[in-house]
Amino acid sequence: MNDFETLKLDCDTRGVLTVTLNLPKKKNALSAQMISDLTQLASVVGSDTKYRVMILRGAGDVFCAGGDLGWMMLQIEGERECRIAEARKLAHMLRKFNEMPLPVIGAIHGGAFGGGIGMACVCDVVIAETGTKFGLTETRLGLIPATISPYVIARMGEGKARRVFMSARIFTAKEAKELEIISTYVPLKEMDARIEAEILPYLSAAPEAVAASKALARSLGPCIDDAVIEETIQRLADTWEGDEAREGIDAFLKKRRPRWA
Repeated sequence: MNDFETLKLDCDTRGVLTVTLNLPKKKNALSAQMISDLTQLASVVGSDTKYRVMILRGAGDVFCAGGDLGWMMLQIEGERECRIAEARKLAHMLRKFNEMPLPVIGAIHGGAFGGGIGMACVCDVVIAETGTKFGLTETRLGLIPATISPYVIARMGEGKARRVFMSARIFTAKEAKELEIISTYVPLKEMDARIEAEILPYLSAAPEAVAASKALARSLGPCIDDAVIEETIQRLADTWEGDEAREGIDAFLKKRRPRWA
């Protein structure tokens, strides 16, 4: 498999592939390069039958802090066509992961914010370390959780999503489990054993049947088709064009309060 600038890969003899988001100094924020790497990875892994299970985790002290703010600022300053193109890349990456034929197990620690929750919601099973913090923090920056929204709503349902979708508040692993973002949470020392317990049943199941069962579950869940995804892309581009997004991101980068706080 090709080398990826922002990802670390390790595959054991059983076909269990561990993918580590590997920008710890940037808290594994979703930059243009990481989005590209994850998209390419999903295409390669999804078509290679030697892989049986994928584990998705993050290097450093946080699983994923969401979208890279420098990348977001470039969208605010760019032309609409560029904004839409970049939003489409992010949406395409999330869709590729959501439609991955092999099971994906998320191993989350430290924090999952914004797009980090989106990444969790395209996993099939998510195990979090007990102290992990979560938040759909986009509105604090004058943005909306647009391209991740189909997967977040599919996981949580509208009613539960509305508890945390708009307020940008930070919540615990306990509440993340109640909201069904994660499957369970365990102390850090128990993470590896709990993930291994999730892996083992898949290694006794027929790979094509696993893939077909996953596709069946998706087809019977909320519709996430081209039209839905395009709507989220347009809404994200619209929000990037607003004054609140410019103010919110500028305030965050300059470590000051935005005008609405």
